[in-house]
Amino acid sequence: MPDTDVVVVGAGQAGLASAYHLRSSGLDFAVLDADAAPGGAWQHRWPTLRMATVHGIFDLPGMHFTPPPPDKPAAEAVPAYFAAYESEFGIDVQRPVAVTAVRNAGDGGLLVETDKGTWTTRALINATGTWTRPFVPYYPGQETFHGRQLHTAHYRGPAEFAGKRVVVVGGGTSAVQLLVEIADVAATTTWVTRRPPVFRDGPFTPAYGREVVAKVEARVRAGLPPGSIASATELAWTPQLLEARERGLLGRRPMFDRIVPDGVQWRDGTAQHVDVILWCTGFRPALDHLAPLRLRGPRGGIVVDGTRVIADPRIHLVGYGPSASTVGANRAGRAAVRELRALLAAPTPA
Repeated sequence: MPDTDVVVVGAGQAGLASAYHLRSSGLDFAVLDADAAPGGAWQHRWPTLRMATVHGIFDLPGMHFTPPPPDKPAAEAVPAYFAAYESEFGIDVQRPVAVTAVRNAGDGGLLVETDKGTWTTRALINATGTWTRPFVPYYPGQETFHGRQLHTAHYRGPAEFAGKRVVVVGGGTSAVQLLVEIADVAATTTWVTRRPPVFRDGPFTPAYGREVVAKVEARVRAGLPPGSIASATELAWTPQLLEARERGLLGRRPMFDRIVPDGVQWRDGTAQHVDVILWCTGFRPALDHLAPLRLRGPRGGIVVDGTRVIADPRIHLVGYGPSASTVGANRAGRAAVRELRALLAAPTPA
Protein backbone atom coordinates (compact mmCIF):
# COMPACT_ATOMS: atom_id res chain seq x y z
CA MET A 1 0.00 0.00 0.00
CA PRO A 2 1.34 3.46 -0.84
CA ASP A 3 2.20 5.28 2.37
CA THR A 4 2.39 9.06 2.82
CA ASP A 5 2.06 11.82 5.40
CA VAL A 6 -0.98 13.50 3.85
CA VAL A 7 -3.55 12.46 1.27
CA VAL A 8 -5.47 15.23 -0.48
CA VAL A 9 -8.83 14.07 -1.85
CA GLY A 10 -9.95 16.24 -4.75
CA ALA A 11 -8.08 18.47 -7.21
CA GLY A 12 -10.39 21.43 -7.64
CA GLN A 13 -9.49 24.89 -6.34
CA ALA A 14 -9.28 23.77 -2.70
CA GLY A 15 -7.25 20.64 -3.42
CA LEU A 16 -4.76 22.41 -5.68
CA ALA A 17 -4.30 25.24 -3.17
CA SER A 18 -3.59 22.66 -0.48
CA ALA A 19 -1.12 20.82 -2.71
CA TYR A 20 0.70 24.08 -3.46
CA HIS A 21 1.38 24.68 0.23
CA LEU A 22 2.23 21.02 0.88
CA ARG A 23 5.06 21.28 -1.68
CA SER A 24 7.11 23.42 0.71
CA SER A 25 5.92 21.83 3.95
CA GLY A 26 8.43 18.99 4.17
CA LEU A 27 5.56 16.50 4.23
CA ASP A 28 5.08 13.68 1.75
CA PHE A 29 1.69 13.85 0.09
CA ALA A 30 -0.51 12.37 -2.62
CA VAL A 31 -3.36 14.06 -4.48
CA LEU A 32 -6.21 11.79 -5.59
CA ASP A 33 -8.91 13.03 -7.96
CA ALA A 34 -11.97 11.18 -9.23
CA ASP A 35 -12.14 13.07 -12.53
CA ALA A 36 -10.25 11.90 -15.61
CA ALA A 37 -8.95 15.40 -16.40
CA PRO A 38 -8.03 18.63 -14.58
CA GLY A 39 -10.70 21.19 -13.81
CA GLY A 40 -12.61 19.99 -10.77
CA ALA A 41 -16.34 20.66 -10.96
CA TRP A 42 -15.81 23.38 -13.56
CA GLN A 43 -15.36 20.84 -16.37
CA HIS A 44 -18.93 19.65 -15.73
CA ARG A 45 -20.67 23.05 -15.85
CA TRP A 46 -23.23 23.62 -18.58
CA PRO A 47 -21.80 24.73 -21.95
CA THR A 48 -23.72 28.00 -22.01
CA LEU A 49 -22.12 29.25 -18.78
CA ARG A 50 -19.74 31.93 -20.01
CA MET A 51 -16.99 33.74 -18.18
CA ALA A 52 -19.03 36.93 -18.37
CA THR A 53 -21.67 35.46 -16.05
CA VAL A 54 -19.65 33.41 -13.54
CA HIS A 55 -18.75 34.71 -10.12
CA GLY A 56 -15.16 35.97 -10.02
CA ILE A 57 -12.43 33.33 -10.28
CA PHE A 58 -9.79 33.99 -7.64
CA ASP A 59 -6.16 33.24 -8.47
CA LEU A 60 -4.70 29.99 -7.21
CA PRO A 61 -1.63 30.70 -5.02
CA GLY A 62 1.42 31.61 -7.04
CA MET A 63 -0.19 31.87 -10.48
CA HIS A 64 -2.37 34.62 -11.92
CA PHE A 65 -5.58 33.70 -13.73
CA THR A 66 -5.65 35.81 -16.87
CA PRO A 67 -9.31 36.52 -17.62
CA PRO A 68 -10.29 34.94 -20.95
CA PRO A 69 -12.75 36.58 -23.37
CA PRO A 70 -16.18 37.09 -21.76
CA ASP A 71 -17.86 34.67 -24.19
CA LYS A 72 -15.44 31.81 -23.39
CA PRO A 73 -17.26 28.80 -21.84
CA ALA A 74 -16.32 28.47 -18.18
CA ALA A 75 -16.11 24.69 -18.64
CA GLU A 76 -13.15 25.27 -20.96
CA ALA A 77 -11.41 28.30 -19.45
CA VAL A 78 -11.15 27.24 -15.81
CA PRO A 79 -10.02 23.63 -16.46
CA ALA A 80 -7.33 24.96 -18.79
CA TYR A 81 -6.08 27.18 -15.95
CA PHE A 82 -6.10 24.27 -13.50
CA ALA A 83 -4.20 22.07 -15.96
CA ALA A 84 -1.57 24.77 -16.49
CA TYR A 85 -1.29 25.16 -12.72
CA GLU A 86 -0.65 21.45 -12.15
CA SER A 87 2.03 21.53 -14.82
CA GLU A 88 3.68 24.76 -13.62
CA PHE A 89 4.15 23.52 -10.06
CA GLY A 90 4.66 19.82 -10.79
CA ILE A 91 1.60 18.71 -8.84
CA ASP A 92 1.26 15.01 -9.62
CA VAL A 93 -2.48 14.41 -9.42
CA GLN A 94 -3.34 10.73 -9.58
CA ARG A 95 -6.51 10.34 -11.62
CA PRO A 96 -9.03 8.99 -12.11
CA VAL A 97 -8.98 7.65 -8.55
CA ALA A 98 -12.30 7.54 -6.68
CA VAL A 99 -12.04 7.42 -2.89
CA THR A 100 -14.69 5.08 -1.52
CA ALA A 101 -13.97 5.09 2.23
CA VAL A 102 -11.57 6.47 4.84
CA ARG A 103 -11.06 4.34 7.94
CA ASN A 104 -8.90 4.22 11.04
CA ALA A 105 -5.85 2.04 10.44
CA GLY A 106 -5.45 0.95 14.05
CA ASP A 107 -1.93 2.35 14.40
CA GLY A 108 -2.92 6.01 14.63
CA GLY A 109 -3.03 6.38 10.87
CA LEU A 110 -5.74 6.26 8.24
CA LEU A 111 -6.64 3.89 5.42
CA VAL A 112 -7.83 5.63 2.26
CA GLU A 113 -9.68 3.05 0.20
CA THR A 114 -10.14 3.74 -3.53
CA ASP A 115 -11.09 1.99 -6.73
CA LYS A 116 -7.35 1.84 -7.50
CA GLY A 117 -6.14 0.40 -4.20
CA THR A 118 -5.56 1.62 -0.65
CA TRP A 119 -3.30 4.40 0.62
CA THR A 120 -2.09 4.66 4.20
CA THR A 121 -1.63 8.16 5.55
CA ARG A 122 -1.11 10.06 8.78
CA ALA A 123 -3.58 12.82 7.87
CA LEU A 124 -6.12 13.78 5.23
CA ILE A 125 -7.21 17.00 3.54
CA ASN A 126 -10.68 16.56 2.08
CA ALA A 127 -11.43 18.83 -0.88
CA THR A 128 -14.25 17.00 -2.62
CA GLY A 129 -16.64 19.94 -2.92
CA THR A 130 -20.34 19.45 -3.62
CA TRP A 131 -20.88 18.95 -7.36
CA THR A 132 -21.40 15.19 -7.10
CA ARG A 133 -24.16 15.64 -4.48
CA PRO A 134 -26.98 17.58 -6.17
CA PHE A 135 -29.88 18.13 -3.79
CA VAL A 136 -33.53 17.80 -4.82
CA PRO A 137 -36.10 18.31 -2.04
CA TYR A 138 -39.10 16.01 -1.85
CA TYR A 139 -42.60 17.33 -2.46
CA PRO A 140 -45.77 15.23 -2.25
CA GLY A 141 -46.73 13.67 -5.56
CA GLN A 142 -43.24 14.02 -7.01
CA GLU A 143 -43.20 10.41 -8.18
CA THR A 144 -46.47 10.86 -10.11
CA PHE A 145 -45.21 13.63 -12.42
CA HIS A 146 -45.47 12.67 -16.10
CA GLY A 147 -43.05 15.31 -17.31
CA ARG A 148 -39.30 15.67 -16.88
CA GLN A 149 -37.43 16.62 -13.71
CA LEU A 150 -33.74 17.55 -13.69
CA HIS A 151 -31.23 19.34 -11.49
CA THR A 152 -28.84 22.17 -12.34
CA ALA A 153 -26.03 19.61 -12.41
CA HIS A 154 -27.66 17.94 -15.43
CA TYR A 155 -28.55 21.09 -17.37
CA ARG A 156 -26.82 21.26 -20.77
CA GLY A 157 -28.39 24.33 -22.33
CA PRO A 158 -31.75 25.89 -23.25
CA ALA A 159 -32.36 24.13 -26.58
CA GLU A 160 -33.92 21.05 -24.98
CA PHE A 161 -36.64 23.23 -23.41
CA ALA A 162 -37.90 24.67 -26.68
CA GLY A 163 -41.69 24.89 -26.65
CA LYS A 164 -41.93 23.49 -23.12
CA ARG A 165 -43.73 24.85 -20.07
CA VAL A 166 -40.98 25.08 -17.46
CA VAL A 167 -40.93 25.69 -13.71
CA VAL A 168 -37.55 26.80 -12.32
CA VAL A 169 -37.19 26.15 -8.59
CA GLY A 170 -34.63 28.04 -6.50
CA GLY A 171 -33.59 31.49 -5.41
CA GLY A 172 -29.89 31.51 -6.22
CA THR A 173 -27.77 32.86 -9.04
CA SER A 174 -27.92 29.64 -11.06
CA ALA A 175 -31.71 29.64 -10.93
CA VAL A 176 -32.07 33.14 -12.35
CA GLN A 177 -29.35 32.59 -14.97
CA LEU A 178 -31.03 29.44 -16.28
CA LEU A 179 -34.49 31.01 -16.05
CA VAL A 180 -33.39 33.82 -18.34
CA GLU A 181 -31.72 31.43 -20.81
CA ILE A 182 -34.71 29.12 -21.00
CA ALA A 183 -37.24 31.95 -21.35
CA ASP A 184 -35.92 32.70 -24.84
CA VAL A 185 -37.08 29.31 -26.15
CA ALA A 186 -39.69 27.93 -23.74
CA ALA A 187 -43.44 28.25 -24.19
CA THR A 188 -43.71 29.56 -20.63
CA THR A 189 -41.45 29.91 -17.60
CA THR A 190 -42.43 30.16 -13.95
CA TRP A 191 -39.98 31.00 -11.19
CA VAL A 192 -40.75 29.68 -7.69
CA THR A 193 -38.76 30.06 -4.47
CA ARG A 194 -39.31 29.17 -0.82
CA ARG A 195 -38.44 32.70 0.32
CA PRO A 196 -38.68 36.02 -1.50
CA PRO A 197 -35.37 36.54 -3.36
CA VAL A 198 -33.18 39.39 -2.16
CA PHE A 199 -31.43 41.53 -4.77
CA ARG A 200 -28.44 43.64 -3.79
CA ASP A 201 -28.28 47.14 -5.18
CA GLY A 202 -24.84 47.98 -3.82
CA PRO A 203 -21.45 46.53 -4.77
CA PHE A 204 -20.14 43.22 -3.47
CA THR A 205 -17.48 44.68 -1.17
CA PRO A 206 -14.88 42.71 0.86
CA ALA A 207 -16.81 43.63 3.99
CA TYR A 208 -19.99 42.11 2.53
CA GLY A 209 -18.06 38.99 1.57
CA ARG A 210 -16.81 38.60 5.13
CA GLU A 211 -20.37 39.00 6.40
CA VAL A 212 -21.58 36.18 4.14
CA VAL A 213 -18.74 33.86 5.18
CA ALA A 214 -19.41 34.62 8.85
CA LYS A 215 -23.01 33.43 8.49
CA VAL A 216 -21.90 30.08 7.09
CA GLU A 217 -19.11 29.75 9.65
CA ALA A 218 -21.56 30.27 12.51
CA ARG A 219 -23.58 27.27 11.32
CA VAL A 220 -20.51 25.06 11.07
CA ARG A 221 -19.26 26.04 14.53
CA ALA A 222 -22.69 25.20 15.91
CA GLY A 223 -22.47 21.69 14.44
CA LEU A 224 -25.18 22.30 11.85
CA PRO A 225 -24.90 21.20 8.21
CA PRO A 226 -23.34 24.13 6.37
CA GLY A 227 -25.41 26.28 4.10
CA SER A 228 -23.63 27.20 0.90
CA ILE A 229 -21.85 30.51 0.35
CA ALA A 230 -24.16 31.03 -2.63
CA SER A 231 -27.29 30.55 -0.54
CA ALA A 232 -26.14 33.25 1.88
CA THR A 233 -25.30 35.70 -0.92
CA GLU A 234 -27.84 38.17 -2.27
CA LEU A 235 -28.52 38.32 -6.00
CA ALA A 236 -26.61 40.96 -7.95
CA TRP A 237 -28.34 43.24 -10.44
CA THR A 238 -26.24 42.29 -13.45
CA PRO A 239 -27.04 43.78 -16.87
CA GLN A 240 -28.56 40.41 -17.78
CA LEU A 241 -30.95 40.50 -14.81
CA LEU A 242 -31.84 44.14 -15.31
CA GLU A 243 -32.90 43.25 -18.85
CA ALA A 244 -34.81 40.22 -17.55
CA ARG A 245 -36.69 42.46 -15.12
CA GLU A 246 -37.67 44.77 -17.96
CA ARG A 247 -38.96 41.75 -19.88
CA GLY A 248 -41.06 40.67 -16.91
CA LEU A 249 -39.20 37.40 -16.38
CA LEU A 250 -38.52 37.83 -12.66
CA GLY A 251 -42.07 37.62 -11.40
CA ARG A 252 -41.46 35.13 -8.62
CA ARG A 253 -44.17 32.90 -7.16
CA PRO A 254 -44.07 31.19 -3.73
CA MET A 255 -43.15 27.52 -3.57
CA PHE A 256 -45.85 25.11 -4.71
CA ASP A 257 -47.32 22.71 -2.17
CA ARG A 258 -47.39 19.52 -4.21
CA ILE A 259 -46.66 18.00 -7.61
CA VAL A 260 -49.47 16.49 -9.70
CA PRO A 261 -49.13 14.31 -12.81
CA ASP A 262 -49.40 17.21 -15.24
CA GLY A 263 -47.90 20.06 -13.20
CA VAL A 264 -47.71 21.71 -9.81
CA GLN A 265 -50.30 22.87 -7.32
CA TRP A 266 -50.28 25.53 -4.60
CA ARG A 267 -51.81 25.34 -1.14
CA ASP A 268 -54.79 27.47 -2.17
CA GLY A 269 -55.70 24.94 -4.86
CA THR A 270 -54.45 26.87 -7.88
CA ALA A 271 -52.52 24.69 -10.32
CA GLN A 272 -50.32 25.10 -13.36
CA HIS A 273 -49.67 22.67 -16.18
CA VAL A 274 -45.94 22.19 -16.78
CA ASP A 275 -43.75 19.87 -18.83
CA VAL A 276 -40.45 20.31 -16.95
CA ILE A 277 -39.39 21.02 -13.38
CA LEU A 278 -35.82 22.32 -13.16
CA TRP A 279 -34.51 22.02 -9.61
CA CYS A 280 -31.88 24.74 -8.99
CA THR A 281 -31.83 23.74 -5.34
CA GLY A 282 -28.15 23.49 -4.58
CA PHE A 283 -25.79 20.78 -3.48
CA ARG A 284 -24.61 19.02 -0.34
CA PRO A 285 -20.99 18.35 0.69
CA ALA A 286 -19.62 15.13 -0.84
CA LEU A 287 -18.50 13.46 2.39
CA ASP A 288 -19.96 9.94 2.24
CA HIS A 289 -16.48 8.41 2.08
CA LEU A 290 -15.72 9.85 5.55
CA ALA A 291 -18.72 8.10 7.16
CA PRO A 292 -16.61 5.28 8.75
CA LEU A 293 -14.84 7.92 10.88
CA ARG A 294 -18.14 9.02 12.49
CA LEU A 295 -17.34 12.72 12.34
CA ARG A 296 -20.89 14.08 12.35
CA GLY A 297 -22.26 15.50 15.57
CA PRO A 298 -25.76 15.21 17.02
CA ARG A 299 -26.99 18.25 15.05
CA GLY A 300 -26.16 16.64 11.70
CA GLY A 301 -23.04 18.61 10.80
CA ILE A 302 -19.30 18.20 11.23
CA VAL A 303 -17.93 20.72 13.71
CA VAL A 304 -14.76 22.36 12.41
CA ASP A 305 -12.45 25.06 13.72
CA GLY A 306 -11.21 26.77 10.58
CA THR A 307 -10.64 23.63 8.52
CA ARG A 308 -9.75 21.21 11.34
CA VAL A 309 -12.38 18.67 12.34
CA ILE A 310 -12.83 18.97 16.10
CA ALA A 311 -13.64 15.27 16.48
CA ASP A 312 -10.48 14.20 14.60
CA PRO A 313 -7.65 16.73 14.08
CA ARG A 314 -6.06 14.45 11.45
CA ILE A 315 -8.89 15.45 9.11
CA HIS A 316 -9.19 18.89 7.52
CA LEU A 317 -12.15 19.94 5.38
CA VAL A 318 -11.08 22.49 2.77
CA GLY A 319 -13.71 24.04 0.53
CA TYR A 320 -16.33 23.11 3.15
CA GLY A 321 -18.74 25.57 4.72
CA PRO A 322 -17.09 28.99 5.09
CA SER A 323 -14.17 28.04 2.81
CA ALA A 324 -16.44 26.91 -0.05
CA SER A 325 -15.50 29.80 -2.31
CA THR A 326 -12.56 30.41 -4.59
CA VAL A 327 -10.88 32.92 -2.28
CA GLY A 328 -11.84 30.95 0.85
CA ALA A 329 -10.42 27.71 -0.54
CA ASN A 330 -6.99 29.28 -1.06
CA ARG A 331 -6.78 30.56 2.49
CA ALA A 332 -8.13 27.31 3.88
CA GLY A 333 -5.53 25.24 2.04
CA ARG A 334 -2.72 27.28 3.56
CA ALA A 335 -4.24 27.07 7.05
CA ALA A 336 -4.80 23.31 6.82
CA VAL A 337 -1.19 22.63 5.82
CA ARG A 338 0.13 24.87 8.61
CA GLU A 339 -1.89 22.99 11.23
CA LEU A 340 -0.99 19.56 9.87
CA ARG A 341 2.72 20.40 9.92
CA ALA A 342 2.42 21.18 13.62
CA LEU A 343 0.29 18.10 14.32
CA LEU A 344 2.54 15.65 12.49
CA ALA A 345 5.73 17.13 13.96
CA ALA A 346 4.46 16.72 17.51
CA PRO A 347 5.97 13.79 19.42
CA THR A 348 3.75 10.74 19.78
CA PRO A 349 2.57 10.30 23.40
CA ALA A 350 4.24 7.38 25.15
